[in-house]
Amino acid sequence: MRIGIYGGTFDPPHIGHMEAARTTMEALGLDQLLLIPAALPPHKQLPPRAASAEERLTMTALMADGLGLRTGRGNVVKADGMELARAGKSYTSDTLRQLHEQIPDGEFWLLMGADMLFTLPSWHESEVIAKLAGIAAFARSKSDTGTVLEEQARRLRADFGANVQVITLPKVIDLSSTHLRTLLQDGGGADLLWPPVYGYILMHGLYDTHADLTRLTDEQLRACSWSMIYAKRIPHVKGTEEEAVRLAKRWGADPELARRAGILHDCTKYFTLDEQLKLCDKYGIVLDDLEKKAVKLLHSKTGAEIARHVFGVCDEIHDAIYWHTTGKANMTTLEKVLYLADYIEPSRSDFEGLARLRKLSYEDLDAALLLGCELTIRDMEERGMPVHINTMRARDWLKGQSR
Repeated sequence: MRIGIYGGTFDPPHIGHMEAARTTMEALGLDQLLLIPAALPPHKQLPPRAASAEERLTMTALMADGLGLRTGRGNVVKADGMELARAGKSYTSDTLRQLHEQIPDGEFWLLMGADMLFTLPSWHESEVIAKLAGIAAFARSKSDTGTVLEEQARRLRADFGANVQVITLPKVIDLSSTHLRTLLQDGGGADLLWPPVYGYILMHGLYDTHADLTRLTDEQLRACSWSMIYAKRIPHVKGTEEEAVRLAKRWGADPELARRAGILHDCTKYFTLDEQLKLCDKYGIVLDDLEKKAVKLLHSKTGAEIARHVFGVCDEIHDAIYWHTTGKANMTTLEKVLYLADYIEPSRSDFEGLARLRKLSYEDLDAALLLGCELTIRDMEERGMPVHINTMRARDWLKGQSR
């Protein structure tokens, strides 16, 4: 197994890290890539206002998840907190020893920028590093030419017997975390981060961002919402947002309310049952017996409350999110729009009745909603699972309206 190791403070991890990691994964044919934030980097001091170790690990995990989505290899890229859990300075030689013990048959490659390649001879136990891992080096700035890197690679091969491979990045992103932190403090930097990382920074007020979460732009709200879910869910959430806007324009609902409802509708999708129940208790959500046991039914309710209490949405958006999973009798147009957008958005895997539902959604809103309820009821019954009473009531109400 060929395993890449990319370390750093990741304070914060940015698109320069992502591009270098993605290209190196492909160039080396890595089976796995570990992104490892340093606890105490030996070569520099953490800045006074650095994010905490836990925050840096979480941001790195979000970036790892994004790399998995972008490369189509979701389980290959992982964030690892081994250096954060180890006392003392984060020496690379110690990390490599630990990894060799964990994976004895692993072939390890250490990813690093040109700046690190030139200082490698001065690292703690540099000879050990050269024996335990290959070195994959890439340019970090436009001044780091391929010729200069190859010359340093030859010296390391001669002096340490190092296995060094120079990786050519298709696009060199000349960016430092120090500069990025300044941009974030001044209200910029969003375009230099994987959106969920940017959202996490805003949600937690890192780097003196101090964002008012109730007055976010669509881009900022999107980033915050995406920071709360797995990257594999982003295409669905994005598709639901866009579909909701289209349906709102077709049926006379407010497209901007539909957009925000779509952005936030799944924000608590991946919370555990315990986390969901704690939010229900916090916000006074009364649950029936089925909801207390079915975690999939809770994210619409808890998501609606997060949308209201954290992001300050209006009642119309709150209610659309609240009912988007089960539906209910006598839904508003916006509630119908979100329910159907969630059902028919383009990334949905095909199932029997989907093509008809998509067509009907733009021809007859109530008929489409009735079909959606009936499809849900049939699917749940075929799987031997209980159907929520509100879905039954929505179906019956719509049938009554059609008589």
